[in-house]
Amino acid sequence: VAAEAVFAAVTEEVGQLLSVELANMGRYESDGTVTVLASWGEAATGIRSSVDTPIMVEGRLWGVMSVGSARGLALPADTEARLASFTELVATAIANAESRAGLAQLVIEQAALRRVATLAARAAAPEEVFAAVTAEIGQLLPVGFSLMGRYEADETVTFVAVWGAAAASFPIGSRWSVGGNNIATLVFQTGSLARIDDYADGSSGPIAEVGRERGFDSLVGAPILVEGRVWGVMAVGSTAREPPLPAGTESRLAEFTDLLATAVANAESGAGLARLVEEQAALRRVATLVAGGAPEEDVFGAVVEEAGRLLEVDVANLGRYEPDGAITNLAAWSKEGTPASVVGSGLISETGVRSSVETPIIVEGHLWGVMGAGSKADRPLPSDAEARLASFTELVVTAIANAESRAALAASRARIVAAADESRRRIERDLHDGAQQRLVHAVIVIKLALRALASGETDGTELVAEALRHAEQANAELRELAHGILPAALIRGGLRAGVEAIVSRMSLPVRVDVSVERLPPGVEATAYFVVSEALTNAVKHARAASATVTAAVDGRELRVEVCDDGIGGAQSGERSGLEGLEDRVSALDGRLVIESPTGGGTRVCALLPVP
Repeated sequence: VAAEAVFAAVTEEVGQLLSVELANMGRYESDGTVTVLASWGEAATGIRSSVDTPIMVEGRLWGVMSVGSARGLALPADTEARLASFTELVATAIANAESRAGLAQLVIEQAALRRVATLAARAAAPEEVFAAVTAEIGQLLPVGFSLMGRYEADETVTFVAVWGAAAASFPIGSRWSVGGNNIATLVFQTGSLARIDDYADGSSGPIAEVGRERGFDSLVGAPILVEGRVWGVMAVGSTAREPPLPAGTESRLAEFTDLLATAVANAESGAGLARLVEEQAALRRVATLVAGGAPEEDVFGAVVEEAGRLLEVDVANLGRYEPDGAITNLAAWSKEGTPASVVGSGLISETGVRSSVETPIIVEGHLWGVMGAGSKADRPLPSDAEARLASFTELVVTAIANAESRAALAASRARIVAAADESRRRIERDLHDGAQQRLVHAVIVIKLALRALASGETDGTELVAEALRHAEQANAELRELAHGILPAALIRGGLRAGVEAIVSRMSLPVRVDVSVERLPPGVEATAYFVVSEALTNAVKHARAASATVTAAVDGRELRVEVCDDGIGGAQSGERSGLEGLEDRVSALDGRLVIESPTGGGTRVCALLPVP
């Protein structure tokens, strides 16, 4: 039978057996109160004497049995012993009644957990699992309402499931600041059970203000521990129109949340795995475009669309920051197909965007642009939206860098080809206008000399001498032209001899410290042209009074450095010579560093790998 019927029968038997006017049975609660479970008799006042004895159930003080008499005479001396004997015998009945009630409750709880586990096992969406858990707890205890909240990194709590009277006050997806004296804050701060019995007077903070307006009376909260961390809070409560929460609510809620934490962890893990698969698939699609050499606009368009669909937002944008402080919108995507635009560093749509996130795009150490995403939903974007967008942009930065590198490489190659063509035209022009004309003239004069000598004319010797002069001049011009391509000193003696040949023709005092032996021809030639161009700039543009040339091999790298004391201000790209040097050095996978502060001289340093 029901426990209440057992308690009533026991109390009546005691009262009749001991011939008293009043008998009561009470249960001690954990909060220091006693709950009257059964009462027998008619005397509500005027009790003159009473006897009380403890009820011990399974070795613990469960409650108290009391009898009282309104008669003038004291209760018999053996009343305590008789009452104690009786309570010892009926304690087993009480324990059995409690055990049956506990067993029934356990069956109900196991059925609820089985329903939740079935949802998790079939990989249901986390939202569905959270809603089922919250409803099961609300109906199981029973209470007026139940809520499940997830703590975020910014010390807020997002309600992920709500059941009962609190649904209108704390809608799913609403985010609240943690602070004050309320269940969500107490669990967050302590990581343990929390209870507030008088919500009207004993609570504070943004969450509590809304709770008081809705008539919340008593609340209990338990932490949801997932993999050793406080993942969230499960809270149950009653309103002023409902009975207060029973004394054992905390322990029952804690037992349930301990068991369901695995389901929550599995739901989150499954969602995380599915999300990772989606992200990897999206990135793979973008990488395929990049690998296929797709135009930049196609890559950027794919990036924003993939990011928008992954984050389940309404709009997404990608913009590039310009040197003048403006931002150029390079790609935009909208779930509805309407245009979106970036203004400043914030993302907006034509209408309706309620919340947005933006993350910088860093390419090779500098701020290249921004990617943003916006939502029109009433609830804010998920707390991990920034991290997910940042993670996505970190991976696609490679695609942007590759696209820019390809463009820079194409431009460099075009400059190298143009420079080679110009060199060939210059050589052809110099040969045609110089040595070739000299040689043609020498051939003509030799033919005239042969004719004169054959006919016995006296000027044949003079014509031979003239032809010799033209041939010697042609030879000198060819030698000078060859120096402009690769000087003989460099070819025969290596970099040290080539540098000394350059310095010997300079009017500028130059100190030389070249401590290298022979190097691969390509490395020697590039180093030679770095020195030649840097010294030429020191004389022609920097108006330097002196310069220094050093070259040494450090490990597997040749370091060539030219410093002057001129006016500075030299920059790559301003003069074709320095730009050409960058192309030559880059062609060998080297680096060219130019430091030229105004008024502080110029330092040109080339770092060339030595095979």
